Amino acid sequence: MSRHGAAAEATRLDRRLMALNEARELAAGAFPEDVLDSVLQVLERAGSRRSLSADHTVVGFFGATGSGKSSLFNAVSGEEIATAAARRPTTSEPLAGIWGTEGSEELLDWLEVRNRHHASPVPGFADEGTGLILLDLPDFDSTRAANRKIVERMVGLVDVLVWVLDPQKYADAAVHNGFLAPLASHGAVTLVVLNQIDRLPDRDIPPVLDSLKGILARDGLGKVQVIGASAVVGTGMDKVRAAIRQVATQRQAQSQRLGADVTRASARLAEASGQGAAAGVKAASKSRLAGELAAAANVPLVVDAVVRSYRLESARRTGWPVTRWLVRFRPDPLRRLNLRREGARPDVNRTSLPPAGAPERARTDAAVREFADAASDGAPGPWRAVIRGAAREGRDRLPDALDQAIESTELKAGSTAWWWTPFNIVHWLALLTALGGFAWLGVLAALGYFQLPVPEVPLVQGWPVPTVMIAGGALFGIVLAILAKFIAGAAARARGSAARKRLKAAVAAVAENLVVEPVELEVSRLASFNTALQAAARQ
Repeated sequence: MSRHGAAAEATRLDRRLMALNEARELAAGAFPEDVLDSVLQVLERAGSRRSLSADHTVVGFFGATGSGKSSLFNAVSGEEIATAAARRPTTSEPLAGIWGTEGSEELLDWLEVRNRHHASPVPGFADEGTGLILLDLPDFDSTRAANRKIVERMVGLVDVLVWVLDPQKYADAAVHNGFLAPLASHGAVTLVVLNQIDRLPDRDIPPVLDSLKGILARDGLGKVQVIGASAVVGTGMDKVRAAIRQVATQRQAQSQRLGADVTRASARLAEASGQGAAAGVKAASKSRLAGELAAAANVPLVVDAVVRSYRLESARRTGWPVTRWLVRFRPDPLRRLNLRREGARPDVNRTSLPPAGAPERARTDAAVREFADAASDGAPGPWRAVIRGAAREGRDRLPDALDQAIESTELKAGSTAWWWTPFNIVHWLALLTALGGFAWLGVLAALGYFQLPVPEVPLVQGWPVPTVMIAGGALFGIVLAILAKFIAGAAARARGSAARKRLKAAVAAVAENLVVEPVELEVSRLASFNTALQAAARQ
């Protein structure tokens, strides 16, 4: 493939790696650390590999003891780079055959391959400018733990994986379950060679190859190229070299390998997450939460105190002047709740509202839980737990926050009403009129008592003016007091309604800050995670 195609593949890989890293960061705290660490290893490995030679394709030869892996390596290389031995293990350290030396040293240092051989050109396969590294690796079934670790590490590092099997152990569960099946997503950079077919009768070769292909298909590698070969007699060697040369000249193996790693890592994240999206926060759920918290925070009690306080103050300001002083002996409901203070600091002061008891706490917990359940509906298990956890964290701070919210809400308890002053003036005029009538009659009575001339008292509709003044002042005062009581009741209800709105708004703000926003953040995190994961998994 052209360099343009390789560049496009690399650009696509860039986007997938960025998306995978974003998904990993978003999943922090929601998934087990071992899952996130495995993804981080993929990202770090990809970053390291891409910083090294892009002109070299690293091909690793993997196989079990006795599979003829080293012999195949030599046959492909065209010279005796590896010394095949009959005893186990046949290979104890990785051995590199190198075509194209420039840039290979740093790459081999990263691979931790010390044994290096600059191979001679092989016509039609590799020359000095090819940019190819073949690795002969230890047997994956070696009894030495160090050898097995080398193989496991190299499986995650090489660009192309060549699995060398033999007719006797090609169905061995150790290689299929331990290596091939877990790497099903790496089919594009995997080649399977059935070596030593010279030991089979010609008629048995096709059935054995078909059997191997069937097993690979069950491993998820049904599209992997399978080649029958014999390193001893040279059968199929041209096909093996051609397959390796094709991936080397296309210069896509590195990106394809890393892309397969991203696919595998994405699948692991998807498995840890599960499928689904959260329903999210709805307006109705927010309203229910605010309503329940308002009830638990004694908002109805405060509203009732506002109404009664206004009525009490109205009676003190507009009641019958002779008896209104008695109102002063009735305690102000808002003062009893410590909600009617001038210059109070809500961050320091607290209300005297009844502390939340078991019923109120249960109501608060139930409201928060119901809200979180509704918002997390449809989310997969780990994310549902994260969303509910965010709601629970805010729930523990609700009592103090709600108390401060009520304390800081402007109830307008100290503000006067416009109608108090005119009513008060008229009340005093009515009282003064009645007192004037009493004084007039008193003067007349005193004059009569002292046998002094008593002036003629003017009449109104046959009634003496002083009597009219007394009766009219008293009657007008009573009517005015009754009217003031009705007006005060209506105004108190209006003021209570306004206070209820402000208190509920304050409670809703607390709920928004401590419960709604954290939940919305986690819901948004899940949505972003799903988007990033889809982008990372998109091949």
